[in-house]
Amino acid sequence: MKKKVLVISASPRKGGNSDLLCDRFILGAQEAGHETEKIFLREKNIHYCSGCGVCNNTHVCVQKDDMKPLLDKLVEADVIVLATPVYFYSMDGQLKTFIDRTVPRYTEISNKEFYFILTAADTDKKNLHRTVEALRGFTQDCLENTHEKAVIYGVGAWQAGEVKNTPAWEEAYQAGKNC
Repeated sequence: MKKKVLVISASPRKGGNSDLLCDRFILGAQEAGHETEKIFLREKNIHYCSGCGVCNNTHVCVQKDDMKPLLDKLVEADVIVLATPVYFYSMDGQLKTFIDRTVPRYTEISNKEFYFILTAADTDKKNLHRTVEALRGFTQDCLENTHEKAVIYGVGAWQAGEVKNTPAWEEAYQAGKNC
């Protein structure tokens, strides 16, 4: 069955390690016949949530930025990949801001499959577990009927491109192929 795969790349650098793993996942998904789209958050104008609460009743954010069409894409996707470098034991600020801004329509982001792609210079993937738990807090505790399919740990990758020499390179490709 052909799926709509939405990859959210929170890498601050195009061609950075987490961004490269996104492309690798997409290659596998495309070869399997799925429709893919990558959103590179760095290129989007997404403001911080102001906590005004208007969207609690209207389900529309009052801010005028790039988030509204991204919410539409999240709702329409079958598979969502959240990819981030890990900074100080957590996701980067771009991904956290993006997640915070799903509030207007988060109840519609249901029945999705999720993949997490994490990269870090740290060589011990257990040090990335806090980041995984934060992502699970969003996908499992806030969203309805979601399924975590895989966590891809791109550890030991500091300089751009180093992730190609880790097991995560093949894992990302296979995850995309099998999504």
